Amino acid sequence: MQNLSLLAQVAFLIVLAPIFSRISKIPVAVVEILIGMVAVWIGYVDGDSNTFKIIAKIGFFYLMFLAGLEIDIKKFISIKDKLFKKVILYFFILYGTAFILYIIFDLNPVYIVALPVVSIGMIVILVNEYDKNERWLDMTLTIGVIGEIISITALVIYDAVIVYGFGIELYQNMITLILIFIASYFLYKIFDFILWWFPKLKKIIMPENDNIGQDIRVSMALFFVLIGIMQYYGIDMVLGAFIAGVFVANFFKFKVELRGKLNAFGFGFLVPIFFVYVGTTVELDSLFKQEVVMKSILIIIAMVGIRLLGSFVSYYKILGFRDTVLFGLGSSMPLTFLIAIATLAHSEHVIGMYEYYSFVLAAIIESIGIMVLVKVILHFTGKSQKEKALSKSA
Repeated sequence: MQNLSLLAQVAFLIVLAPIFSRISKIPVAVVEILIGMVAVWIGYVDGDSNTFKIIAKIGFFYLMFLAGLEIDIKKFISIKDKLFKKVILYFFILYGTAFILYIIFDLNPVYIVALPVVSIGMIVILVNEYDKNERWLDMTLTIGVIGEIISITALVIYDAVIVYGFGIELYQNMITLILIFIASYFLYKIFDFILWWFPKLKKIIMPENDNIGQDIRVSMALFFVLIGIMQYYGIDMVLGAFIAGVFVANFFKFKVELRGKLNAFGFGFLVPIFFVYVGTTVELDSLFKQEVVMKSILIIIAMVGIRLLGSFVSYYKILGFRDTVLFGLGSSMPLTFLIAIATLAHSEHVIGMYEYYSFVLAAIIESIGIMVLVKVILHFTGKSQKEKALSKSA
């Protein structure tokens, strides 16, 4: 009964979050984190509940599953050679600069993974607001998808390093990871061939006239089966959730409404639980401590700085000054992955409590501040394509 009472309390917070988000114009994920902080601070919820932790973890896995849904493998493969070289240069600069900062300032190794991390969660919000026909935004989304794949791989490798160290178990884990990537690729090709040869099989697995939710059932089965396989082989379960999303997105494109259903379920229930839980792990008073605030500001400067550097070196000739700045800012809001890496590092006692708080505060400030900054830049340098279309129709 106590667990049901806790879920009812959390469900109430989830209902409040979008209301506060609309009033404040703050991204709903940030609001959910802030609500979690306040809720545990006033004693409304118990952040130490094991049931809460388990459901929050499932919510995070589901978030990675939704990230996989954004990956279009055919579009990824069709990237032109010239652009692909620029993509490699961009991420080489990001990770190379992060490594240099790690050496110079004697940072915790977590910064090598955290500073260059890319997530498309906040990028999708930009797309919904400004229309991806904008050159800089279309590029941000494309690079974001590639960056998300790289970031998940880096997260999985980092998880293996902090769990196994640099012993023989790590190399066994890395070999297993490589074999899983190879197996996933061949399974994709085999399944793609089977569905090409027997196209009706798609509609047997997921019927078009589906009044019993078979598409959801198949998606959830794939989600949990791949998570289970990763757990069995000792690989971070995040990868299983992500691969499940990629497979659903690329094999069942004809189910146009499926992505909407899965997103509605995820962002309507499971994912908000994860963000509320993240908020409950942070002591509200600690966010005002000078050590936490200063470190979070330095994290933001480093993250935005290396992205602007990579953007100008790689894409200035293509995008020009304004769009290069917007591209650099647009990819500087890895809210979900930054918090995920910080949560993982803290749970394994790799970073201290205040450093964890610094990462969470940095993620929140980036998400709010950069969204506002993008609006300001667009206001003073010209309307977006979507705004121009709306003004013409008016």
